[in-house]
Amino acid sequence: MDHILSIVVLTPFVGFLILLFIPSEKAKLIKLFSNGVTLAGFLVSLPLVFQFDPGKDFQFVEDLPWIPSLGARWSLGIDGYALLLVMLTTLTGFLATLCSWSAIEARLKEYYACFLLLQVGMLGVFASRDMLLFFVFWELVLVPMYFIIAIWGGARRTYAAIKFILYTLVGSILMLLGILTVYYFHHEQFQQWSFGMAAVLSTTLPAGAEWWVFWAFFLGFAVKVPMWPFHTWLPDAHTEAPTAGSVILAAVLLKMGTYGFIRFSLPMLPEAAKNPTITTWMGALSIIAIIYGALVSLMQKDWKKLVAYSSVSHLGFCTLGIFALNPAGIAGSILQQINHGISTGMLFLVVGVVYERKHTREIAAYGGLYKVMPLFTAVFLIAMLSSMGMPPLNGFIGEMTIIQGAYLMSFQWALACAIGIALGAAYLLWLYQRTMLGDLKEGNSALRDLNWREIAYFAPLLAWAFWIGLYPRPFFRIIDRSVAQVVERVRPGYYEQRGLANPLRSQGIHQASFPAQPAAD
Repeated sequence: MDHILSIVVLTPFVGFLILLFIPSEKAKLIKLFSNGVTLAGFLVSLPLVFQFDPGKDFQFVEDLPWIPSLGARWSLGIDGYALLLVMLTTLTGFLATLCSWSAIEARLKEYYACFLLLQVGMLGVFASRDMLLFFVFWELVLVPMYFIIAIWGGARRTYAAIKFILYTLVGSILMLLGILTVYYFHHEQFQQWSFGMAAVLSTTLPAGAEWWVFWAFFLGFAVKVPMWPFHTWLPDAHTEAPTAGSVILAAVLLKMGTYGFIRFSLPMLPEAAKNPTITTWMGALSIIAIIYGALVSLMQKDWKKLVAYSSVSHLGFCTLGIFALNPAGIAGSILQQINHGISTGMLFLVVGVVYERKHTREIAAYGGLYKVMPLFTAVFLIAMLSSMGMPPLNGFIGEMTIIQGAYLMSFQWALACAIGIALGAAYLLWLYQRTMLGDLKEGNSALRDLNWREIAYFAPLLAWAFWIGLYPRPFFRIIDRSVAQVVERVRPGYYEQRGLANPLRSQGIHQASFPAQPAAD
């Protein structure tokens, strides 16, 4: 299908424009239309899955003039990694709007308009093949997310929203400086202006410039992940955002940072990325995030804040896998990013369900819920086990693959992962014990179990968790070439030196999207 990626990216934008003309007093129509648009967004993205060929690189490519004077183009395309993130975005976008049906009553039109615009930005980030276009979509995401927190958030929503925008804007400005530096050096070498990713990857930066560009990109991406110590905006944003905002923030927005590391930092700046000083720092920051996030989660009295700090720990696994710089680490990181979107998305939905009923997130206010909410208790159990990394659920596959990659890099890295997993089990089991088990607390006897709408938005995530946990092979097959492209760019000849099958040469196909580096490692 021609222009399918443009259709996927712009479907929520068309819905946003139409929504502006629906009268604000027609609340039910606004809800039905907005949910219909996000469902349509998911449905139009499904052909990407069925038509995607794991034996090829970037597919569904579109390339049209956009700002010719700057060399910027409307250039879209996805590989296996971007495909998984696009599908996570379209599915989560629909589930987030569905869970808002009874949670949001004020300024509905503006609320759903922000969500549709947010969806456009997130999809554009993952589909862009032009760095200026990528940056425009990256910045677009900030505006609706700011308003979602600032208008429909909790008591400290203004503080959380301002903190979110300030942190991410500073990181974005530094990232833009890095983009412009590469853009300038490309012109110096080839006498043409271009933001195209393929063109930029052919640019050779001086060693000093590559080092500083790496750190400029690092700050932009590290704030978004967020890596320790740039994480402090996240617990506030999660805690104050409405449930749907927390779901989208955890499931998709945080992945923009890890996506940036894999899509830009490693392939564009390979010499800096594999510099021992940088890999040591990246490993140290990731390990601190894993342990720190888990320990702080153990101390939380607020249900939502506990889940928020768990994201700091889980994303630490993802960045550790990335900077292991081997196929297992990067593949495990990619899969764990999807797993985190599934499991933490479910956990925030779980918090949203009980908050709608009892209007408190204090863990101490709950207890014995299995007696009055058995179906909810079962769903929470699966979501918790998924986040813990227990077989046969998705988290187990991602964490074990990351540990394998980390062990190949350093025994200490693998040991830190094991400690993080143990601590993760501790805070999640303790949360479950305090809220679901024991005696039924006063005021909880009237809480109702899940309704059909709530079952509907948990069901796809539960199915996806079991699918990855029981049969992960299709997902690894989809991302094999994406992983190999990055590994061969940073460590040329890695597969051949270790006697591994190189996915770039499988099926007689060799369509490297990244220009080759000299094999001197």
